[in-house]
Amino acid sequence: MEPTVSNAPQDSRYEIRDGDRLLGVAAYLRNGSQVVFTHTEVESEGSGLGSTLVRAALDDVRAAGGTVVPQCSFVRGWIERHPEYRDLVAQEA
Repeated sequence: MEPTVSNAPQDSRYEIRDGDRLLGVAAYLRNGSQVVFTHTEVESEGSGLGSTLVRAALDDVRAAGGTVVPQCSFVRGWIERHPEYRDLVAQEA
């Protein structure tokens, strides 16, 4: 089965799952349309799960017209390596 990513707003996180099995999370705080990513954790480092999770989470934020604040070092590094997502980063006032 291919892992799936979904938003779990009741838990303030995006989840990546294989069926019922939780493989990782990207925790966030929401401030209006701004999503502050605070922590990302996956079961297996180097498996590509983190990239799959972050890409889907950022795509979801983009589709909703939001912006992100990448406090989490994994999300920040991922955006740096994928410049096509830099426009999602909220500009400081």
